[in-house]
Amino acid sequence: MPDIAQFLHKLSVYAIPVILAITFHEAAHGWVAYKKGDPTAKMLGRVTLNPFPHIDPFGTILLPAMMLLLGTGMVFGWAKPVPVNFRLLRDQKRDPIYVSAAGVVTNLGLAAVSGLLFRLITAIDPALLLEAMSHGAAPLADTPARTLLVPLTLMCVVSVQFNVLLAVFNLIPVPPLDGGRIAVGLLPPGPSMALASVERYGMLIVLLLLMFGPLGIIWRFIDMISTFILGG
Repeated sequence: MPDIAQFLHKLSVYAIPVILAITFHEAAHGWVAYKKGDPTAKMLGRVTLNPFPHIDPFGTILLPAMMLLLGTGMVFGWAKPVPVNFRLLRDQKRDPIYVSAAGVVTNLGLAAVSGLLFRLITAIDPALLLEAMSHGAAPLADTPARTLLVPLTLMCVVSVQFNVLLAVFNLIPVPPLDGGRIAVGLLPPGPSMALASVERYGMLIVLLLLMFGPLGIIWRFIDMISTFILGG
């Protein structure tokens, strides 16, 4: 039976970084699309850092909570995709690349900021990391500062890992993922049209890749990047 207290501790650490990562990712798509000529997301209220317009009940709330409750060792999720009318973009070849890359770049930026904050906190109080890993998100009676800094330290770690996960996952070169749309924009006309034509089967292909592909290599790559950002 799942440990409810442990689940609530994990939830308190994971909720904010996961929601921020997903919100910033989708808002970045909408903002760049708006700057490139497509006002669709702006008119629908999706160019915002308010998380509520972006929340998908299953992908943002239920799935991550179930993964935490079941102790899967990882958390994954998604938001409602931001609507983009690529026909309204001023440059039909290059602008879709910028719109698609915006989410990935934003996630990597959030990971970098979280990594810097993590390094700063642990440099000020080197013993804090050991406390965080030993006690989790449970409040410590040590000092009032540590009561705040231990959860914040763990949130930084989660933020780095989840943002790197989102960035790497979205770079898989299969539409409708961001990497697929970037590849469609970069490839010559023939291969570009061929890749774009598989979009209707894209998520099925991605699921098959995750089930039968080199998943271990992908996780090691994510772990390597996260460890580098966190300073080892």
